[in-house]
Amino acid sequence: MRKYVLFLILFCVPLQAQAALQTKMLEYKDGETILQGYVVYDDAIEGKRPGILVVHDWMGFGAFSNAKAEALARLGYTALAVDIYGKDIRPKNTDEAAQQSGIYKGDRDLLRRRILAGYETLKNEISVDEGRIAVIGFCFGGTTALELARSGASIKGVVSFHGGLSTSSPKDAKNIKAKILILHGADDPYVPISEVQAFEKEMTDAGMDWQLIKYSGAVHAFTNPGAGHDNTKGAAYNERADQRSWVAMKDFFNEIFQ
Repeated sequence: MRKYVLFLILFCVPLQAQAALQTKMLEYKDGETILQGYVVYDDAIEGKRPGILVVHDWMGFGAFSNAKAEALARLGYTALAVDIYGKDIRPKNTDEAAQQSGIYKGDRDLLRRRILAGYETLKNEISVDEGRIAVIGFCFGGTTALELARSGASIKGVVSFHGGLSTSSPKDAKNIKAKILILHGADDPYVPISEVQAFEKEMTDAGMDWQLIKYSGAVHAFTNPGAGHDNTKGAAYNERADQRSWVAMKDFFNEIFQ
């Protein structure tokens, strides 16, 4: 009897299509500047599906944002991890990261051009429904994601994980077409309460559809295990906040892409 059941399992029960992530590295441009990207999607899904831009933290394009792109592909999206700094510009330490990210924080027009280049690249992916695109970002990437929205890009949603909320042009909030979800460490010393309050006023004055969730006991970089576990340093991993914020993102996507 046992052998018969095993035979049925192995040979008589149809096998479901197995997910197979397809990945590719690519190059694209902002003017003459070459940028690098990582595209990933599940080829077991037929037809077009929403696309998600993934913006790296201040350490630049690499393994962290690429892993997030793969996780999104497993949820049924086509994801593109983008590059803001340029080909092979990868900070080796926090001093270099601060220098690189500072260039773009100080020049929001340049920052918007870089993320818009990624947006146009994702729209051209054959598996992407260009009418259903969102952007997520981590730390510096959260700042970048919000600037894409402020540029007036036709995206459905923005998710910022422990990102900076400031802008040099708060009046540009009137251009936003997306819904906004901010996932924030309640004890984050790098995004002071004054910055949070200014963001809330910016969004409210512009009549935006926005949410801000604060996670108790979480500081900056709470989704990144590489940040360690010492809150006194201002940046540290928090497993609970990491898991809760990912669930909040998934619920948000289910809402905006329905």
